[in-house]
Amino acid sequence: MEKPHFRVALLHPRYWLTWSLFGLWYLVAQLPYRWQISIGRAVGKLMLRFASSRREIAARNLALCFPELSAHKREQLLRRNFASNGIALMETGMAWFRSSSWLQKRFTIEGLEHLQEPHSRGQGVVMMAMHFTTLEIGAAFMSMSHPVDGMYRPHKNPVYDYMQRKGRERHGESSNVLQRKDVRGMLRALQKGRAVWYAPDQDYGIKQGVFAPLFGIPTATVTGTSRFARVGRAQVVPYTVTRLEEKGIYHVKVFPPIEEIPSGDELKDAVLVNQFVEARMRENPSQYMWVHRRFKTRPEGEESFYPARKKRRKKRKI
Repeated sequence: MEKPHFRVALLHPRYWLTWSLFGLWYLVAQLPYRWQISIGRAVGKLMLRFASSRREIAARNLALCFPELSAHKREQLLRRNFASNGIALMETGMAWFRSSSWLQKRFTIEGLEHLQEPHSRGQGVVMMAMHFTTLEIGAAFMSMSHPVDGMYRPHKNPVYDYMQRKGRERHGESSNVLQRKDVRGMLRALQKGRAVWYAPDQDYGIKQGVFAPLFGIPTATVTGTSRFARVGRAQVVPYTVTRLEEKGIYHVKVFPPIEEIPSGDELKDAVLVNQFVEARMRENPSQYMWVHRRFKTRPEGEESFYPARKKRRKKRKI
């Protein structure tokens, strides 16, 4: 995709509120790090109180995945998790609006050689990410450390879309952006020896996936990881980003390649992906995005784990 370009149409009065909110977000991002973390925690408390549907989803996910914990401990974990979600909003501002030199002082990285080695011989890499709350700032750290092409979903608001792309592309001059549906573009990038960001840990239905166990639950899991690795002749290299709040820094860990993928068996590969994801979720449960309906798609005949979503009424055209 071409780099984002500013258009005069983005200054239309209908977008003034969006610009004002981005201006406020920019100013907050300039505050000292500790202040932003405190603000993020406060935002998390508000989300816990008022975002009732997300709270119910997260609570249900924690009950499904950690039945061995008491109700009290799960409630404590839920509160920490919503605080982490609030902090993630501040971290997005840091990633989009703070300088690369400021961000560079905020993280350490381990295992970068697992990316550099296949790159040196021209082999592509599926950078397997997971939906932790540090996802946005972690993507900035990775872009500053190694060229990584990111998957991108356009936003309906053109101002937000413009700012989002500018924020995500500013730290990696040699990194490219691919639309999420551009499968061919991703495969071409992998075949050219590029590293491409890909997160397989959300429920996209069963059309392009299989049911593989996650926390012992049959879970709709996309098979893209093994297909991209096979067709793109690429290695699957996972990474995580952990917020070390006491130290005020983040630790990026690039893991060795999952050599067994692709195995030629998509179900077997999906099982391996979920085993790896589950292990990371168990290591750092408070920083995972439990607010997503990860177990939304159920095998035929099984009831939904979540309350039915209320349908929004369509506005009548006058």
